[in-house]
Formats: sequence, C-alpha cells, structure tokens
Amino acid sequence: MNLLSFAKVNLYLEVINKRRDGYHSLRTIFERISLADRVILKTRRDNLIKVSSDKKIVPRNEGNLCFKAAKLLRDKFEPSKGLDIKIIKRIPVGAGLGGGSSNAAAVLMGLNKLWRLNLTKSELAKFAGKVGSDVAFFVHDTSFAKASGRGERIKPLKSLKKLSFCHILVVPEIHVSTPLIYDKFDRFSGLTKPTGNVKLFTSVLAKESHSLLKPGLLFNSLEEVTIRLYPEVKRIKNTLLQMGLDNILMSGSGPAVFAITSSSKNAAKLAKLLRKRERTWRVFVVETV
Repeated sequence: MNLLSFAKVNLYLEVINKRRDGYHSLRTIFERISLADRVILKTRRDNLIKVSSDKKIVPRNEGNLCFKAAKLLRDKFEPSKGLDIKIIKRIPVGAGLGGGSSNAAAVLMGLNKLWRLNLTKSELAKFAGKVGSDVAFFVHDTSFAKASGRGERIKPLKSLKKLSFCHILVVPEIHVSTPLIYDKFDRFSGLTKPTGNVKLFTSVLAKESHSLLKPGLLFNSLEEVTIRLYPEVKRIKNTLLQMGLDNILMSGSGPAVFAITSSSKNAAKLAKLLRKRERTWRVFVVETV
C-alpha cells in the first residue's frame, strides 16, 4: 500500500498552560498543506514491525511514531501480523510541520484498510491520540481543523471547506528541540499575548477573503521563545517582510516559517529569488489540500 502523508502548518497556536501530565493545553488551528512524504506498507510473514527510510535522521525503532502506531493496532487486533514500513521523506524532520505525526496517521489509516479492521474515523482518532498529539488531525482527513487539549481533540472546520491558501514555506538548516521550547516558554515572562482568539480567527476566515487578513491575526505563542533561542527564525521573517509579505508565522515550535501569498505564481517567483539568495534555506511553494 502506497500512501501520501501531508504536512501541516499552525495558522493559530495559543499555549494555555502546563498540565499535570507534563503536556501543555493548546488552542490551535491546523491547515493541511501539499508538501508530502510517501509511506509504503507491506505485510510480513513474521510478526515483526520494521521501519526504513531514505533519510538517516528518521528513527528505525520504537522512537518512530509509525512503529508506535503499527504496534498499537497489531497488539490490539492482529497479533500474528508483521509489517514493513518505508518512509520516503520530503517534509523536513523536526521543523514544526507535523511530518512524523502525519506518517503515523497514514499508517493507522492504511492498516485499517490493509488489515480490514473496519474502524470508524472516531475510533481511529482515539488510537491516534495515544500515538501523539497531532496525529488525530491527519486521521480526520480535513483541510482545516481547530484543536484543543494537547492537540488531540479535533473539530474539522467545515465552514472553511472552500478556503484555499498558497504559501511560501522556508525551513532553515537548524534543529529546534520542541521540549526545550516548551520548557523555556514556562520560564519566560512578559511574552506577547494574542490579540484575538480561535473563534474570532475562524469567523474572519469564514467570512472574508484571505487577501483581507490583517497582519497580526496569525499568532503563535511559541514564536517569541524560538526566536530568542534561534535568531535565524527572525531573519527569515524579516526577509519575507522585505519581500512585501505581511502575513508571516512560524509553524509549531519551529523553525519552519510560512507566509500567505496572493497567488501560486507570486509564491513561485519569490521562492526562486529566495533560493538564489539563501542557499542554506529549504524553500517550498505549498497550498491547502
């Protein structure tokens, strides 16, 4: 079975507080974008789960969310089944784009068909919540959704089904530690607060053309923290500002930064300029899927 595994960006991300279980309570809006990995599933004659990838940075053991997802379903429903999982990566690893979570969701949905488990979307989403915080979003197979809890409580935004964005997406060659960012978030004081909220943001998107979005409506609680530790993220934002873009935001805990563009043609033009100027940045043109 050959599956596409799409990335995400957070159009809005508000960290509420730290929970007793060590996670953080969030309010966020996910957007699924066209940048995608490929996940290939193949049954084995034994009951082993094997993970491989074209990128060495991808874990091959229990630390991989795909392994965790497959083991969860195998132990529950198919104890005698084994699986080969091959991940062909295009989504940058550890960039705040949800690549690992998306790969795990692809495994859950793929095995549901491959092993004929006949699980409903809501049942799959419960398994997804046990695998990782963002996995449930991808299981819901929707372009936009708001999430709460630690990111596992998903509500697809049907009011935005006609909405489509085009982005220029920039990923620098730095590794950002998500646990470190959240730890520093808990320690820093005087961080910028959102001027709006998820409800306001959603209503604006539903009623107005995205070309009318006001600068500053996009928000990420973690951005200020990541910029303090990794100034390269700020340099990307400033560069995109200088290119005439104003709706710019870091996704997740970073370091990926995206900007809303007026068209795919405009995004492609800007991407071409950026690739010439900044050889160490990975630059993508993506859209809502």
